[in-house]
Amino acid sequence: SGISAKAGSAKIAVRRKFKSVRKVSDAFYFADEDYTTEYEKATQNQKAVRDQAGIKDQLQPPQFADAMLEILSGADAQSSDALLAAMDELPESVYSLVEPKIDLERIVRIAAILICLYVVGAVLSTFQGWTMATVTQKVSRRLREDISKKINRLPMGYYHHNSTGDVLSRVTNDVDTIATSLNMSVGTLVSAVTLFFGSLVMMLLTNVVMAVTGVLSTLLGFVLMLLIMRRSQRHFSRQQKNLGALNGHIEEIYTGHTVVKAYNGEAHAQAQFDEMNANLCSSNFKAQCLSGLMMPIMSFIGNFGYVAVCVVGGAMALNDAISFGVIVAFMLYVRYFTQPLSQIAQAVQSLQSAAAAGERVFEFLEAQEMEDEAGKPTALPQVQGKVEFRHVTFGYEDTDTTVIHDFSAVAQPGQKIAIVGPTGAGKTTLVNLLMRFHEIQQGEILIDGISTKDLSRRAVHSLFCMVLQDTWLFEGTVRENLVYCTPGVSDETMEKACKAVGLHHFIRTLPKGYDTILNDQVSLSQGQKQQLTIARAMIADKPMLILDEATSSVDTRTEQKIQAAMDQLMEHRTSFVIAHRLSTIKNADLILVLREGDIVESGTHDQLLQQGGFYAELYNSQFEQ
Repeated sequence: SGISAKAGSAKIAVRRKFKSVRKVSDAFYFADEDYTTEYEKATQNQKAVRDQAGIKDQLQPPQFADAMLEILSGADAQSSDALLAAMDELPESVYSLVEPKIDLERIVRIAAILICLYVVGAVLSTFQGWTMATVTQKVSRRLREDISKKINRLPMGYYHHNSTGDVLSRVTNDVDTIATSLNMSVGTLVSAVTLFFGSLVMMLLTNVVMAVTGVLSTLLGFVLMLLIMRRSQRHFSRQQKNLGALNGHIEEIYTGHTVVKAYNGEAHAQAQFDEMNANLCSSNFKAQCLSGLMMPIMSFIGNFGYVAVCVVGGAMALNDAISFGVIVAFMLYVRYFTQPLSQIAQAVQSLQSAAAAGERVFEFLEAQEMEDEAGKPTALPQVQGKVEFRHVTFGYEDTDTTVIHDFSAVAQPGQKIAIVGPTGAGKTTLVNLLMRFHEIQQGEILIDGISTKDLSRRAVHSLFCMVLQDTWLFEGTVRENLVYCTPGVSDETMEKACKAVGLHHFIRTLPKGYDTILNDQVSLSQGQKQQLTIARAMIADKPMLILDEATSSVDTRTEQKIQAAMDQLMEHRTSFVIAHRLSTIKNADLILVLREGDIVESGTHDQLLQQGGFYAELYNSQFEQ
């Protein structure tokens, strides 16, 4: 009675075409006003509701929706239009069963939340990358600064036992490895650990049995990962050690490249390089191969956990312990739980390289330093220049050989002391002890009555100008090399020193004179380099002077010119001269003749020649044919 005539005709047409679908007639019957009134009365009485339960069951949305789909699938266009028009006239309680349920407002709200989450995720990822880059670069800079300071605090003996290339490898390669590994792995590790524990919490909150299943299935992966890490770590350490040895070999061969060429040593050097390179390749392969096993193992463990959760979840669902939705949720949770394990394995692989590099860096930083001299004076107020050696005995570290035996001597202020002797007699060692490059085992050295042990090394170094046989120039201008660490030097003083050693004219011929940068494009002979270092000592103008074969690389004419300049420089200065050309020390105030670490003779040049001893033998050997 509540349906229009149009709906009635549609009902007749559909019934005629689908007589077998009795649900249709029942559905339209339920739309009558009589039923609606009857149903409303039934809801007011609890007993009447139970009596009408059979009718109510026919109103279930799945049955009514199936009936509608069955009708529409076989109806013609006219019948379908009539049916849809009739449905628009249905009561709200019936029409709501088939009305489309699309909540656009909720969809928009969810979309907005997702957009916000994605934007926040992008911002956090950017912040994480910036933070890690900042932290790693600060860490690497701090490590380099600590290494640089450590280099100045290490005793000279350390560099006798470690190659320059190995030290350089620790400063460059090892520090870079630490920075790169931290930048690549720490961010990934933090994200993976967060996702790992987050998924674990959600699993425990959802179902404890399923959570235990997922955890136990991945426990094997942790055990295997720990075993692999334990075996591969030694190969990572060996890799960094072999890399340092290879760098040391390359630095050594490159420095002596001329000698290698002169002696046709290319094949021998190449054989050594190939051996070191093979060792590096072997250790690198073993380290990467073992650590590379972690990724596929963790992927297998992830799949195994996925299967375990599905099997256990299916068995529990058959027993009505959990619903199918819990299984679907755990399938996602297990993926989120095992995915971080692969990321953790990858991060651990990178951190192993960092650990091996860090081991070498901190081994260098923990090396034994020279004693702290914070309480010792850093300068002497007035320096007279008296130097006294009292029963000095010395032997190099890690050796049982004594180089200097009970050495005693006195240099008065302003005297020129020459130290001569055959190769290996201990001449350079004696000067190194005077400069406190090494610590003596017995005895003491006094400057103006004060033991060098009671002075800081900085104070001792400030008393001496030192010119060595091995010259050292750095990449910089000629001016910077001449006034190295000497403040307030005028151009007049600098030019005067260069004229004294015969170098001023050559410097004026350079493209920019004293502002010419000394690099590979400016070729200097060994003699010119030595002239620069002598001029540097003259400019420093310190109270005492040490010359260790300072003119060994210059010709005789230049040597005579430099010798005259040095004689002026040594006036009123206590000077120690080591020379193999005995003709350069004829005017020395005192000549000390060393042999196997002992003073065998001492005196002036004429006195020693008259004695006809070991010095006379050395001097006369220069003129023998």
